Amino acid sequence: MKRREALKNIGLGAGIMVVGPTTLSLLQSCKNESEYEWQPVFLSAANGFVLKKVLDIILPATDTPGAGDLNIAQFLDSYMAEVAPPERQEEFRESADAFAEAFKNEFDKDPGEASEEEFEKIVEKYLRATPAEKEKYMKRNSETQDPQDKDPVQEPKEENTSNPDVGAYAYLQDVREMGVWAWKTSEQIGENVLWYDPIPGQYIPCGPVEELGNGNAMAL
Repeated sequence: MKRREALKNIGLGAGIMVVGPTTLSLLQSCKNESEYEWQPVFLSAANGFVLKKVLDIILPATDTPGAGDLNIAQFLDSYMAEVAPPERQEEFRESADAFAEAFKNEFDKDPGEASEEEFEKIVEKYLRATPAEKEKYMKRNSETQDPQDKDPVQEPKEENTSNPDVGAYAYLQDVREMGVWAWKTSEQIGENVLWYDPIPGQYIPCGPVEELGNGNAMAL
């Protein structure tokens, strides 16, 4: 299956994230890190294992490198430890724990004892949820909040990860968005897979596809 088809089938819709010098430096430092020697610096060892499994499902190796080939899990773990603000760190940890709990509720076992098929099943459960199922997760989130805490003037609260389903859904959405962002930002994908032009030239509104990236998105 082509990567474009794999991402389409799992319903990918990554948002835009700002890439700064610190982030690029982290991504570069993680690309040659050995998968078997990696110990998470931010997540627990168990949640680091889960992160790698989830990313391998979302970004599998096809005719282009996958998340495992580019050490995306290592990068996201380092990013959360060194770049993300404290509140963002707390949200990600809580949602990672919620996913592990939801997994145990689903299969009556810890993620570390699970099969590849079980990981695929639970990722599909949340990332390919129907609109009605997504509404159910959001409803559960609102039910866990104290009505007295709601203030229409204030910013809406982040998703409550105390409910395993709500937290697992938020976690997988987050990992998918950050994973695709990191994949596209990596040097190998940016220069060898996407349309890479380090010194963009003049604006050409219409021209031969072969001369304008051959249909690929621009890396910069």
